[in-house]
Amino acid sequence: MPEILLHYIWEHCLWAGFPQQTTDGLPVQILSVGQHNGDAGPDYSHARIRIGDREWVGNVEIHVHSSDWYRHHHHQDPAYDSVILHVVRDADKPVYTSRGELIPQCALRYPDNRDYLTSLLADARRMDSPSMRIGCAQQLLEDPQLLTQGWRHLLLRKRLECKQASIERLLRITQGSWEHAFYISLARNFGFHTNSLPFEELAIATPLSAIRKHRDSLFQVTAILLGQSGLPIQDENMAREYEFLRTKFSLTPINPSLWKMGRIRPQNSPERRIRQLAYLLHSSEFLFSRILELPDVDSLAALFAQEGMSRASIDILLINTVLPYRFAYNPQNLPAIMQMMEQIAPENNTIVRQWRMLGQTVRNAADSQALLHLYQNYCQHHECINCEVGYQIFFADHTPRL
Repeated sequence: MPEILLHYIWEHCLWAGFPQQTTDGLPVQILSVGQHNGDAGPDYSHARIRIGDREWVGNVEIHVHSSDWYRHHHHQDPAYDSVILHVVRDADKPVYTSRGELIPQCALRYPDNRDYLTSLLADARRMDSPSMRIGCAQQLLEDPQLLTQGWRHLLLRKRLECKQASIERLLRITQGSWEHAFYISLARNFGFHTNSLPFEELAIATPLSAIRKHRDSLFQVTAILLGQSGLPIQDENMAREYEFLRTKFSLTPINPSLWKMGRIRPQNSPERRIRQLAYLLHSSEFLFSRILELPDVDSLAALFAQEGMSRASIDILLINTVLPYRFAYNPQNLPAIMQMMEQIAPENNTIVRQWRMLGQTVRNAADSQALLHLYQNYCQHHECINCEVGYQIFFADHTPRL
């Protein structure tokens, strides 16, 4: 079996309906397959897996045979120490991290029919073609109006509601502290997808209370965050200051191997983004309260403006952190939140570009967020029957005419 086929089965949830378990017998519930990683490192990031009675969030690596872990030298690479589940077809041996820790493995169960798998392999080899990932691509090219504005509005609301649910889970962890939850979410989104996981780990490992006690000093706030990142601090004075603060607050830095450095532009380097986060925490003490008070998109953007932070980066923070928190805090403000989304430029990523190739207009963040939700929650999981576009295609010819 080619490994690409196992990736296809994993990513398209073709294992659904089959009970999964680890090689040592613990039940496995796949809550989210994660996001495919096109760079170096584990195959999927930000996956959510429940193993036994414990839920994990992290990376997933996929191989045909467990022994491929060693053939690819992952046991010697700290970047793979963050793998929470090793998914294989054939579990022929246990696998360990570079620190000698055993990694849970799952021999994935799925429909094992030769003809079916052969047809899947043909699909899998077309995965790099953007239009092949969207089942109704041909119909949308012929009639872009199948995807109505009303369906887009509903998709945007659904996306905000999904983010609201994630915020509520984080609030339970932070014992109902909106400021603390917002701090963790903001840090995560400072990773701008590539490094969102280590940024989140950094915020969790660095209490907001410790930062607030030294908020008046940008030097100290930067020292705490850079030191907690596990990355080397080039400034000797700052390194000494971190050692003092680490002892004072009993801090433990995160694993530096979590950071992704390959194919990252200098303006997006982890150290640069950490310094920008430090500046923001230094300049505004009660960030969550501030984002509730500010009346419009321009004033919200001004709150995050600083040297080296582009408007595009600020817009991503508004889209993924600020506006979802405003909605979660008061869902009755949905019309105002949607109007603010319409005043922000759309994201420009692979998924959005796919929709544009299919003739879809993407005028603002409201459009891009709706289309991202459609792709990630309907197209990827073949939920065509629950999609307005799919419903029109399937049943248009059978609708009674009045």
